[in-house]
Formats: sequence, structure tokens, C-alpha cells
Amino acid sequence: MATSRILVADDDEAVLESVTWLLQENGYDVVPANGGAACLEQLEKKSPDLLLLDILMPDADGCQLLERIKGEERWRDLPVLMLSAQPPEEASVRSLGLGAADFIRKPYRPKELLARVQAQLRMGALLRSTRMALLRTEEALVRAQQDADSRRKLVDILHEVTGDLSVSELFQILVRRAARALGVSHCSVVLARPGDSQAVVVAAYENPGIQHLTVQLDRYPELKAALESGQPVLVEDLDTHPLYDGVRHVWGIEGIEVPIKSVIALPFSIDRGQYGVFLVRRRRDQERFSAADLEFAQAVVTAAVAVIQRAQMVESTMADNARLEQLAQTDPLTQLLNRRALTERINAEMERALRYDSTMALLMIDLDHFKSVNDTYGHLVGDDVLRDVAQLLHDTIRTSDIVARYGGEEFLVLLPETDDEGAESFAERIRAAVEGHGFASESLAASLRLTASVGVAVFPAARIESVEDLFSRADAALYRAKADGRNCVRM
Repeated sequence: MATSRILVADDDEAVLESVTWLLQENGYDVVPANGGAACLEQLEKKSPDLLLLDILMPDADGCQLLERIKGEERWRDLPVLMLSAQPPEEASVRSLGLGAADFIRKPYRPKELLARVQAQLRMGALLRSTRMALLRTEEALVRAQQDADSRRKLVDILHEVTGDLSVSELFQILVRRAARALGVSHCSVVLARPGDSQAVVVAAYENPGIQHLTVQLDRYPELKAALESGQPVLVEDLDTHPLYDGVRHVWGIEGIEVPIKSVIALPFSIDRGQYGVFLVRRRRDQERFSAADLEFAQAVVTAAVAVIQRAQMVESTMADNARLEQLAQTDPLTQLLNRRALTERINAEMERALRYDSTMALLMIDLDHFKSVNDTYGHLVGDDVLRDVAQLLHDTIRTSDIVARYGGEEFLVLLPETDDEGAESFAERIRAAVEGHGFASESLAASLRLTASVGVAVFPAARIESVEDLFSRADAALYRAKADGRNCVRM
């Protein structure tokens, strides 16, 4: 498999060298470019699979350079990951609005950078393959338009299923449009895995409410034969076809009257080892299926499966991106929000407090003498205690509150719709909860007892205009609490 080629453009030699080394160590072909001019020069030589572009460079504005790159047809689909030391709310909005695929703030975290690079390379490859698939589909449509009435029906089906839809939506559209085009009363999509005795009906034209209905394959010989052979099955007459010899006997014993006369079962494969069958049936009062019907149905399924696979890849990539975003916002030790994620929430709450003339509070919590825990029992015990504190805080707050890890042994609690009195009362409740809790670790014979100090800041307040001002006010209150020997102080 070819190695992905990544162009890294940054005027900071230290950042350029560290990013280049990190990516090369992980198997990528990296081309460093010191500044905007060097970046354009490398782009002219050979287009990479991914561009990492600094927003601020002496010889070029990264956003202007991004706008120029995205304005050229040859680089339109090139994924660009922006690097910047600017605040994310300023830099990310600007760069993403110009066509950047993602944004990461300096100083970067190696694992996060690698994860985002992998995600964008995957999305870039998906976009290229999707464009090729759509191009092939468009070529098929041109040929289909030259055919007779059945081909025009195929055009209608493909036109609808090539939209930006989920897999389940595509299945529903496929059975509905194919049923109308073929003039059938029953049309279904059934999924199964090799060796399974059961299958799942995920869409049915005759009953749109059916989703994830489990059926026994022994009761449907055409499904079983199509899945096992991987070949289309055409049954012109259920009453005489040998495939149904065994099941017709069962129908007779159970007194089942089957209204179906003719069947087509078309197998197809989709991602992760899963297989499906496109099943169309006609009632006894309708014409039997012919070889021409089979050919048309095959054309429909062949074209639609490529789109279904694309939709599955898109859904998978979106899920990966969601997990990546969760990783970027979470403290790895405690699984609480990190400071960066909490900052975004506080910004929103401050705006809401001003808009609706309400108040909010921020508590900064510090575990007293925590260093002695690490020094006496070791950092593994210290980590266990921090995880226990995180769970205790999570259990103590209200559903509308937010708890985060600030760093070290410090935690933050955001209290929306809370005034001075409410914040001080809540701070005392947290202090008492910590003092009354026994913190356990597998390495300890007995639980530890700790105390905590809490600094309280309330917004709106004089000289608090930003999140950093609010942090500073809470930090000052915490310092005063420790200096004065009090557990809770508001400033």
C-alpha cells in the first residue's frame, strides 16, 4: 500500500521538525516547507494527500493561502489541517469557513495530531473514491438514458439513491423505487452473515414499518440459496420449482397459503463481512418474472450497492470523528471534561447569563496537601484518588452543572443559574463531601481521608469580561482560602 504524502508548512523550525519527525516515525512520507512560499512551491511539484498549514507565517497569511489553494480546481479536494496558537474560537471559525478540513491548536498533543491526521487522510481517500464512484454512476446514467423504458426507470432510482442519505434511508428508497419500476407487490432488502441460520429484513416495500425483522433462512429457500451460492436466483413458479420441495411440504402441514407466485433473489456484499439479498416477489395474480426482469433488477442492485457502501463509509467516518472529538475534550485520567472543553461551555454560559440577565458561578477546587499522597503512597495511588474525586464530584453536582479537571489536583465546577449564596452553599457541600469520603485504592489497606479548599467566582461581576478573568477570580479566591485557613472563599 502506498504511503500517504503529507506536506507540512510552518515557519517555526522547532514545530516543523517535531511534526515532521512524529509523522515520519508513524510511516508517513513527509515534505516540510518553511513558510508559505515554500508551501506553494511544493504544491506545484506534486499534490500531497494532506496539508498541515500554519495560520501565522511571516511571509504569508495562512488563511489567505488556504483561500488561494481552495480556489484552484486541482487542489479543491485536498484536505487541509490548520495549525495555530491563536484562540480556537477565533482561528478555527475563520479557517473552517474558508474550507479547512480541521483545526488543531498549538502546542499540539502528539496522539491527538496523529488521530486527526488519520481521520483527514481517511476522509480524503473517501472523497476521492466517492467522486470516482459518482463519475462511474454518471457514466452509467448516460448509457441508461439511451435505453428503453426500463432503463429510464433505472435512472430515476439511481438519481434518488445517490443523495447524502443514511444506509437505512437508502434501503427504504431502493425497495420503494425498485418495486414500482418492476411492478411488484413485495420488495425487500435482507441482511445476513455467512453461516447464520437467520437473516434480518431491514426494509420492505409492502410494509414500510418493518425494520430489523428476524427471519429463519430455512423458511425462505431463495434467500438461503442466494446467500450460499452468491448467484442470482430466479424462480418463475413457486409451485413447481424444486428449490421449494421441502418447504412446500411444511406449508401443507401448517395450512399456510402462500400468495406469492414468482421470486427474484439477488445477493450482494457490503462492508465488514456482511451480505445482503435484494428480494422481489410477485403475487399469483401478476405476471411471472422473466430473464429480462432479472437483468433489470441486477442493474438496479449493482448501481445501488456502490452508493450503499459509500453511505456506510461516511457513517463510519462520522462516528470516528465523533469519538475523536470526545477524546479531544476529555481528560484521559478522570474522563471528565478538560479545561479546553470547559472553556467553550463557560463562554456559552456567560453569553446566556448576559442575554437573560441571570447569574452563573465557577468553583475551583483544590485537594489540600495532595503532594504528600504521591510522595507517601506513589503516583498510582494518587491517580486512583483523583479518579475517585472525579466520581465524587460527578455524583454531587446537579444535572445542569458541569465538572472538569483543571490540572494536577485541581477541579472546576460550572454552576449555571447560580447566585452568590447558592454558589457558596454548593461549595460548602462539595467541601464536606470530600472531607467525609474515604478514598480507596487497590494498593492501600485502608482508605485515605482528604480535605479540599474551594474558590468561588460569580458572573456577572466587576472586572470579569472573559473566561480567563473568571478563572483568575476563582483562582484568587482559592489562594485566599488556603492562605487564611478557610475552606471556602468567594471573590
